[in-house]
Amino acid sequence: MKIKVSSPSVRRGALILAVLVGGGVLLRDFFESPPAAVTAPAVPATLVQVKREDVPNFLIGVGTVQALASVTVKARIDGQLERVDYVEGQDVKAGQVLAQLDARPVRAQLEQVQAQKARDEAQLANARLDLDRYARLMKEDATTQQTLDTQRALVAQLQAAVQTDEAQIHYAQVQLGYATITAPLTGRTGARLVDPGNIVHATDANGLVVINQIDPIVVVFTLPGDAVQAINRAQQSGRLSVLAYGRGGGELLARGTLVLVNNQIDVASGTVQLKGRFANPQHVLWPGQYVDVRLQLGEHAQALTVPAPVVQRGQTGTYVYVIGADGKAELRPVEVLQIQDGKAVVAKGLRAEETVVLDGQYKIKPGGPVVAAPTAAAEVAQ
Repeated sequence: MKIKVSSPSVRRGALILAVLVGGGVLLRDFFESPPAAVTAPAVPATLVQVKREDVPNFLIGVGTVQALASVTVKARIDGQLERVDYVEGQDVKAGQVLAQLDARPVRAQLEQVQAQKARDEAQLANARLDLDRYARLMKEDATTQQTLDTQRALVAQLQAAVQTDEAQIHYAQVQLGYATITAPLTGRTGARLVDPGNIVHATDANGLVVINQIDPIVVVFTLPGDAVQAINRAQQSGRLSVLAYGRGGGELLARGTLVLVNNQIDVASGTVQLKGRFANPQHVLWPGQYVDVRLQLGEHAQALTVPAPVVQRGQTGTYVYVIGADGKAELRPVEVLQIQDGKAVVAKGLRAEETVVLDGQYKIKPGGPVVAAPTAAAEVAQ
């Protein structure tokens, strides 16, 4: 006996039942099957290689250029300034005439003491003749011993007077020489402080002109006091080089030698004063100028170097990202010996020719893949 189902409601219920059963099977398969692995995309970054090279070992400070010698030229006698024989800002040589005072009063004084000497010499000559006469008379018992002794004392007195006259003449000659004012050293004159026609005095504080010796020239600078021992050790190998640069990372102005390490550390600032001497024929260094100074203690031979931006600083110290052969990043702690001129010298933590991240560290995670992104910065670093 066959049962025929022809009711629309029955057919609709069977269809819904089939859909529910099929959906349940699909949901079961979805939740029971493991999810597909998701691969993180490689992070683009600028990469460079660790280099091995010789790196100079510098101590860096700030210095002031000073004249090697500075002299305020003053009059050594009182008098009227007759003329000035130099031009302001002119280079002069030691012994060159700078100015002339009115020498007539001093010359008159010289002539006076010369005349005094001539008179005393004439009296001395006559006294010696009288002494000879008294000596002969004494042999003939024609005079007394007292007269002879008195005449001998007069001769000695006149001899002393002549010696005094000679000293006065020498003094007057020296004073006359002071009327001509000469340069005490080779250097450059400054502004004229006194014009011709003025009366000048030996006690004047300002003087006539200031001469600064600027070739050679010196730079005075300071370094931390704890650098003294390293400097002393380096000096045992010879003179140390000092380099002067324009302020703010400017160009190299001059190269000189260290001539002074002060004999004590300033307890107030904890620094020691040093002085470098420089040849300055082109006058690139000028008194009063501020310069950056580098004192070279030697060099780090065949040191491992990377560009300074490679080195990052975290809570545990300095580190770099090293890219392994598998292209993944490794966060590696490093010990940095020095950073200067945009270059870091690494003492520990790296090997030569390893690949490190120069730029893009903030996007990298340890163990994550990294791909090279060549840039102009990478080319410059290489």
